[in-house]
Amino acid sequence: MTFSLERQLVAEFLGTLLLVCTVVGSGIMADQLSSGNVAIALLGNTIPTGAILVVLIMIFGPVSGAHFNPAVTLVFWLKKHLNTRSAILYCSAQVIGAVAGTIVAHLMFEWAPVELGTKPRTGISQWFSEGVATFGLLATILGFVKFKEDAVAYGVGLYITAAYWFTASTSFANPAVTIGRSFTTSFSGIAPTNMPGFVVAQLIGACLALVVFNWLLQNKAR
Repeated sequence: MTFSLERQLVAEFLGTLLLVCTVVGSGIMADQLSSGNVAIALLGNTIPTGAILVVLIMIFGPVSGAHFNPAVTLVFWLKKHLNTRSAILYCSAQVIGAVAGTIVAHLMFEWAPVELGTKPRTGISQWFSEGVATFGLLATILGFVKFKEDAVAYGVGLYITAAYWFTASTSFANPAVTIGRSFTTSFSGIAPTNMPGFVVAQLIGACLALVVFNWLLQNKAR
């Protein structure tokens, strides 16, 4: 089944909107209910994010591939699964959807639509964490696409659930989500000045995953 580019872009917009709405909204709710306990707040942010990824990939995967992430789109463009125009439009839809997702979450909790992030997330350990997180995400996607394509949604959801806890950065692993989260002062936010470092690390991690797994998954004796 082939869908028009317009439908694919709407799918990428809606999927990224709902993803960021879940990340930010669950972050607000978790922070309100945790009484200052950061571990409980993080758990309350993690479970909805992993769960919604499974749902969104199963809904929108057949339409657009369910990238919801410019790092994923970059890799599939480099693999020549997308042409340049489509890749640019995908990334644009994802970023717009991410910002819209933050606004929707804020409005549900009666916050101002946009509040520039204030939470500092910077430094070598944070950048390295984002590189590792995005490398692992793309490893998950490329591996599942190769061997178990019908289970990609579960693989991604489970990976992000785990990566929230084993990375120092809590695994943004997504340039669009990072941009969207720079517009919230909630538990899940990031200061806008720290956002570029995360995005660069994420793109590097994605490209490294492509190089490694292009070699690893070749069905050759040597």
